[in-house]
Amino acid sequence: MRMRIRPLGAMLAVLGAAVSLTACNSLREPPPFPSSPGTGVSPDTTTPPPQAGHAVPSAPQPEPYRPAPRQYRLGPAATALVTQAHKQANSGDFGLAAATIERAMRIEPQNPLLWIELGRVRLSSGDYGQANGMAHKALAMATGDPLAQASAYRLMADSLRALKRNQEAAAADERANALSPR
Repeated sequence: MRMRIRPLGAMLAVLGAAVSLTACNSLREPPPFPSSPGTGVSPDTTTPPPQAGHAVPSAPQPEPYRPAPRQYRLGPAATALVTQAHKQANSGDFGLAAATIERAMRIEPQNPLLWIELGRVRLSSGDYGQANGMAHKALAMATGDPLAQASAYRLMADSLRALKRNQEAAAADERANALSPR
């Protein structure tokens, strides 16, 4: 029995040495490619060299981050106040309608839709300069919401038309239509 164990142990030792040598050989770096004359750089064997007059294709660029479009809405309390303001404006009480919308603005101060509503009341009461100012304020607040921006531009166009600034009104209409066609 001893005779059999020795040859098996010897064979295992030889096999272990062979595996060890193979592992050591695989850790060596592969031989370098012959360098191009005068450059000292190995030629790239995967991509053919660019031809004269042809652009080298670049790697595809990742898409830039674009936030999802925002859409402003009125909350329930502001909606109730705007509805009340519409009734007041329709009955000709523009001062009370403006005060009602200003109450809604205290609830939602950063909502551009309320500035547009207040601008519409000012426009209806004949205060075109104030209406134009409200349109500009709403536009500045409506970042990311193309529908709110279009409404602000339409208010701006209407107030500018009332101020006899027709070229500016036409430009505001064009912007509104580009954001949201009627």
